Amino acid sequence: MTVNFPLIGEHLALDLLNTRPADGDLIAEPECLTRWLAEEAGRLEPIAGGAGEAEVAAVVAVREAARDALAAVRGGGRPPVDALRVLNAALAGAPAHRELAWTAGSGLTADRVRPTVDPAARLAAELAEAVTELLTGPRVGEVRECEGAECVLLFLPAHPRRRWCVAGACGNRARVARYYARRRA
Repeated sequence: MTVNFPLIGEHLALDLLNTRPADGDLIAEPECLTRWLAEEAGRLEPIAGGAGEAEVAAVVAVREAARDALAAVRGGGRPPVDALRVLNAALAGAPAHRELAWTAGSGLTADRVRPTVDPAARLAAELAEAVTELLTGPRVGEVRECEGAECVLLFLPAHPRRRWCVAGACGNRARVARYYARRRA
């Protein structure tokens, strides 16, 4: 199965979230997750022998919790308790990990805690660590959703006027649509 990952090279947490574009789940199968991990080489430790169902389940759980938490934090709200529970459980699989907590006075914080080594738990922990970094970092409010029609990919803009995930794809479609709209009018 050939899978093209539409946006690689953003913050690792956003790369993870972008594995679920509008038209499906790009890491739902072990071989697809293995390909994504290869695309992320150097940022994630590879899994000997490739990913299996346990790794897929762990990564998908982290991704969905991250999506819910990020949506809440970007909107200035409190992340759902279930999302924090899933992320904290994943963080517990790291050799040394952080644990997320919500406090009324200071918002979302992350404190260091304890170890584990199962490959699925390790991978989930690495990804949850990246999510924690994004959620508690200063740029979380800058995360944008692509303005392309039917595109749900997220990115951190390097330039304040960036509007699309990939200018050559979503940006070109938007420009062509505007051109044809002007021609019809």
